[in-house]
Order: sequence, then structure tokens, then C-alpha cells
Amino acid sequence: MTYPNVPVGSLLAGAASRYRDRIAFRHADEELSFSRLWSAACRFGNALRERGVGPGDTVALHLPNCLAFPIAYYGTLLAGATFSPTNPLLPRQALADQLADSHARVVVTHGGVADALSGMDIELVLTYRPRDARALDFDTFVAAAPETRPDVRIDPAHDLAHLGYTGGTTGRSKGVRLTHRNVVVNALQYVCWGSGAVPALDDAGEATVVQIGDEAEWTTPLGTGESINLTPWFHAMGIGGLNIGVLSGSTVTIHDRFDPHAYVADAERLRVTSMNGAPALYAALLAFPRFHTADLSSVRGITSGAAPMPRAMGEALLARFPDAVITEGYGLTEVTMGATIAPSWRSGVRKVGTVGVPIFDTEVKIVSVDGGEELPPNTPGEVCLRGPQVMRGYHNRPEETEAVLDDGWLRTGDIGVLDDDGYLSIVDRAKDMLLYKGYNVYPRELEELLVALPEVAAAAVVGRPDPNVGELPVAFVVRAPGRDEVTAEAIMKAVNEQMLPYKRVREVRFVDAIPTSAAGKVLKRRLREQLT
Repeated sequence: MTYPNVPVGSLLAGAASRYRDRIAFRHADEELSFSRLWSAACRFGNALRERGVGPGDTVALHLPNCLAFPIAYYGTLLAGATFSPTNPLLPRQALADQLADSHARVVVTHGGVADALSGMDIELVLTYRPRDARALDFDTFVAAAPETRPDVRIDPAHDLAHLGYTGGTTGRSKGVRLTHRNVVVNALQYVCWGSGAVPALDDAGEATVVQIGDEAEWTTPLGTGESINLTPWFHAMGIGGLNIGVLSGSTVTIHDRFDPHAYVADAERLRVTSMNGAPALYAALLAFPRFHTADLSSVRGITSGAAPMPRAMGEALLARFPDAVITEGYGLTEVTMGATIAPSWRSGVRKVGTVGVPIFDTEVKIVSVDGGEELPPNTPGEVCLRGPQVMRGYHNRPEETEAVLDDGWLRTGDIGVLDDDGYLSIVDRAKDMLLYKGYNVYPRELEELLVALPEVAAAAVVGRPDPNVGELPVAFVVRAPGRDEVTAEAIMKAVNEQMLPYKRVREVRFVDAIPTSAAGKVLKRRLREQLT
């Protein structure tokens, strides 16, 4: 496709002109239309400029999902500064390290978590509800600033839009450098894929999309989407989804936390057209009885990301929504948000258990983990990606950048398989793969069998070091409701009967919950810590 050479702020400018009074975001009893979001973002950007904040500076958003987030996000980018998201639940030292690494001049935080910043060397701290006497109030900061677009020159191909940090499921996070072009391109890739549209410029020269495909093929026409969001915007999948929603003219209702009663009630009341989230969300919904009886006939699309979806879960969702299009995608912070997704048009071929095919202008290849040579179809190896959404590199880490980027190709560290039709399946993380007597054992293969058992609600497999064989697969299992009688021996027997001897589970440990990140990724390092 041909992508317009515009900065990220143009996505909101075009949407505000096109959708005007349509609600962009809703939180509790407050609503923010597209036009009001544009005005507020311009005020925030101008307020930053009045403080001397602009190109070359970093603004960190230390916020939960709230209406201030999109205002501060777009305002930061309109001012020419770089947006850096921080998890508001980060431990104090990890937060301090990240803010220092990003050289943040400004931090926008929430009054409930502002204490985490006390004593840190930050030039300007803004708090959004409740107010904090030690910092400047967010609403006061933007109130008097002009609503005109900040007068800032931005080079989309080179100027930094995002300095996001890797999720840290395996430990130390790294800053990922993403330009305005990276962000604009990735948003357009997914909106056009999901709507049958192509990128365009409106009469004012702002980014927009024009539908050219048959509307009957795509589930949700532009400007009609309605969804509930639980994915944190400090995560790559979350902020990518925010831009996709704005560009496509969707209305997003923010929920502070997952409450199955509230989620299903709102989905029914608001007549949501799509459901989006990580597999952990769908696992919880499928276990909630009301989910199966509520009138959710308005749901026409279901999208999953952030972590692999078990095959049994995909089949259960398909049985619940036989007329909906279910798409699973794959990405990581280093590719802005995403690189693959299943066909989202009604006549497209979707394969349960895969994460689809490469998105527009994106290449995928599988290489050997050790030598890097390209492998034939149906052979497991490391997933490599190339496309206009691939990062510029890691922040101040040239050696680590060189280790993963080669001629535009990104080595992801994920183990995957491309089938004969070009559909990608994610087998596991390279770091999660186990070695048993020299054989590769992929935990996800065991996890698929575990969660398919009616006695199991959730499961994760990690390796326990063993001096004689290398690593032994250990399964952490959450029993399904009403199945407290099931034994570890029964679960091992049911799974191991289906596996080759070297792949078998050697131990089952029952737990109340599988630890996950805010974005829904399983934190396997925490499980490994329990073994040591």
C-alpha cells in the first residue's frame, strides 16, 4: 500500500474532522467525542510547548486507562515530543530505572499512584484525578492553552514517536525506538485489513481511509464500531488498538478492571460489535455462565493477541459466535504492535491454532535457531519479520540492536512454523523451549493438551533443571470449577498418553491462578522461581 507521509497526530486530526461528535471514548459516566479529544489534545500539546517541551524530549504516561490517556498521548505527539508508556503498577525501582533510561522530562500520573514518583528527579509532574498537592493538576495544566494545532515541524520517517519498553516477561526491559512512520503505518495496515479500505488524505491533508471493498465482506463498517477495552494502553497491543480505534471511528468503553458481570452487562447493553483482548480474557468469559446466555448477537468480530490462543479456546468461541469472524494476530513491541493476522473478511480462510498471515507489506520467514539459515515450510524455527513497522532499534543499546536486526529483518526470539499456505503458528518463545536429553520440548504443545481437558481451567508448563537429562517439564494447573477431586496423576496420565516419551509432563502442581502480566502474557519466570 501507499502510506501518507504524516505524523501520528494526523490520525486524530483526520478522525476528528470525519467523525466529529461521535463518541470516541467512554469511561464511567464521562464521554469524549472525537472533536473534543482533538481540542483537548491540542491544548495539552500547546501547554507542553509553553513549558519548552517539544522535539527531543520525552513525556512518560504513568497512567491506568482513563480519558486523560488519549489526550496526553496525542498531545505529546502533537507537541513533537516522544511518548513513553510506563506501567502504573511497576515497583518503584523498576519505574525509576525506566524513567531514567528514557530521560523523561514530564510524567503524567494518576493521583492514586503518584506516591511512586516521590523523590525522583522529574522536571514536571502532572496528576490526573484525584489531585495531588505535590504536583500540577492535569486539568488545570491544559485549561488555558489554545485549541489550535501546535506549530511544530515533524519528520515522520526519522522523528521518534514512541519509546516503549518490552514487556519484561523474562526480566530486564529494553526501550524500543519507533518513529511516527512506524506508528502510522501499523495503524493503517490493521484498519485497512479489517475494513476493506486503503490509506488516503482528506481535503485538509490529514490521514484517513477510504473503503473500496464490498461492505458485506467486512464485519464492521467504518464509524460504526463499539467495543469494551481492558487492554492496558501502556502495552504495545493497547496503544496500537487505541490508534486503530481512532482511525476507524470506533467508540471504546473503558473498564478499569475485569469484572465478568460488568463486562457482559455492558456488552449486551451497548450492543458491542467486536471483542478484543488476550486469551486470558476469553478464558474468564468462557468460564462465566452469563456469557453463554446474554444477548450478544451484535458481536460480529473477535480478535485475540498478546499471547497464543489455545486451539480449544478458539473452537469454544467459534461455537458461541458461529456467525462472527474470529481473528488471532501476532506481534511484539519491536514491530510497533503487529505483523500478522488472520483474514478478517467473511469469505477469508481462517485456520484455528494459527496467527494468520503477514499483514500488508510485511514478510515472515523461519530460520534455524542456531545457524540462521531459512527453513522449509512446516519446520519449527525462529520467526523473523521485515516490514515498515519494524523498530529503528533499542534505546542506547547498539549491541543488542545488532543482535536482533539484520538487513531489516527482526529476529523475534519466538519459535514458529509456516505452513504450505503461509499461515504462521507460534510454537513457543525460544527462551521457553526445553531441552530434554538433547530433544526440543515445546511447552505450548503440552499446554494445548492440558487446557483441552475438562478438569483444567488454565495451565502453563516450564522446565525444572535436572543434571541428568537437562530439563523436566512441570505443569502448573488451575482446576476447573467443581473439579477439586482431580489428581495430578490423572492429569499427567491424560496428557502423557498423547505424547512421545521425551515430551511428557513429569510433575503437576495445582495453583489458584497462573501469573500473567497486565497485557495477559504468562509470566513463566515467576513459575520457574517456584521451582528453585
